[in-house]
Amino acid sequence: MLSDCAKEKIKKIYGNYSDLHSVSMTAMQIVQREIGHLTKEDLIEIAEMLDMKPIELDEIGGFYTMYNVERPVGKYHVQVCENLPCALVGAEHIITVIERHLKIKVGETTADKRYTLSRVQCLGSCGTAPMMQVNEEFYEDLTERNVIEILDGFE
Repeated sequence: MLSDCAKEKIKKIYGNYSDLHSVSMTAMQIVQREIGHLTKEDLIEIAEMLDMKPIELDEIGGFYTMYNVERPVGKYHVQVCENLPCALVGAEHIITVIERHLKIKVGETTADKRYTLSRVQCLGSCGTAPMMQVNEEFYEDLTERNVIEILDGFE
């Protein structure tokens, strides 16, 4: 069930868009920020607010890697780009370093629920590959050393 706060935030942004369908991605982000993922029930409620079909939101959630539909993630969602430019300059090695450091495999969450590790396709920063996104922040030009420093820098 969407919180009253999330509903109000969504209604507040209606005027920023030409039609309600255009609000969908931002609305999904608002809701996801509250609990870290989106449930099917959340999608149904958002769809009702935006006069959409829930399947339309489910399709958005399935296409874009920034949405975690029916997939709770840790406090820090580490997404490593594995598309060709990143792969050519060591993305696989970066993934191995992260797996070893966090003691989890891709698709897993640490026991303390702090980190989830995912492989994703292009994050749009090919010129600074290899790169990763943690929650909403980009980290580029990754090396074995700086990726560990980045991960250890989170609270």
